[in-house]
Amino acid sequence: MFFYPEFVDGKKVLSEINGLNKEMMMDIAVYKMKKGDVKEVLTPEYETAVLLVEGAITFDYEGKTEKVSRKGMFKEGPSCLHVSKNIPIKITADADSEIIIQSTENENAFPSKLYRPEDCDSFVSCEGKWENTAVRDVVTVFDYNNAPYSNMVLGEVYARQGRWWSYIPHWHPQPEVYYYKFERPEGFGACFIGETAYTVKDGSCGCFEGGNNHPQVTAPGYPMYNVWMIRHLPGDPWTDRIDDERYKWLLDE
Repeated sequence: MFFYPEFVDGKKVLSEINGLNKEMMMDIAVYKMKKGDVKEVLTPEYETAVLLVEGAITFDYEGKTEKVSRKGMFKEGPSCLHVSKNIPIKITADADSEIIIQSTENENAFPSKLYRPEDCDSFVSCEGKWENTAVRDVVTVFDYNNAPYSNMVLGEVYARQGRWWSYIPHWHPQPEVYYYKFERPEGFGACFIGETAYTVKDGSCGCFEGGNNHPQVTAPGYPMYNVWMIRHLPGDPWTDRIDDERYKWLLDE
C-alpha cells in the first residue's frame, strides 16, 4: 500500500497494529512538536523507538535526562531512544521538532539505549556501479546485529538526486514501512511495489507486505530522505534482502 497521510493535531499515523495497515505489525506515527511541547509515552506491552528527524528534544527516562538535536535530516545523522516495554519516556521539544515513534509487541526486557549519530552504522551503497545511478547513503540505527532482543529494525536512507535506491529490486518476507521527506515541498520521486508505480511526495508513506519488490527513484535536483522500519517475524528475523533473480546479473557488472 502507498498513501499520503496528513497531520491531524500534530500527528500523522502510518500504521497501527490493530488498525490502519495492520499487516505491518507496528504502531508508527510521525509527530510535529512545537517548542515547549511535552509528550509522554508509555507502552506496557510494546518496545518503543523514538527517532528525531529534525529539531531539538530532551528525553527523560529511567532517571536520566538526555538532550539531542539535529539541524536537518540531510545535515546530521539520527538520534534515537530505544526502550523495552513498560519504560515511560517524557519528550520535551526544545525547538520546533519532528519525531517518529515506532512500537511493536515484545515480551523481552532489555536495557534502554540512546543512539547518537556516532553509534549508528553507515555506508555508501552501489558506489561505482551503473555509472553511479543507484548510489545512496544508508544508515542503520539498530537491527538484528546490534539489537537481537528487538522485534524491529530502524534506519535511514539519503538518496542522492536523480538516483535509484532499494536497488537492485529485492524483497523479504518481513513487512516494512518507508516514510519519505524532501527539503522542498515540490520534491518528488517514484516507488514501485511489485509491478505498480506510485508518486512519492514529501510526507508520503509506503507499506510493503512480505514478498513484494520495492525499488525507488528520486527526481534530479531533489535528494530524498527516507526512514525504513522493518518488523521481524516470529522465528524469522530480517537479516538481509533477497535479490530478484531477474536482476542479479547486474551485480556482476
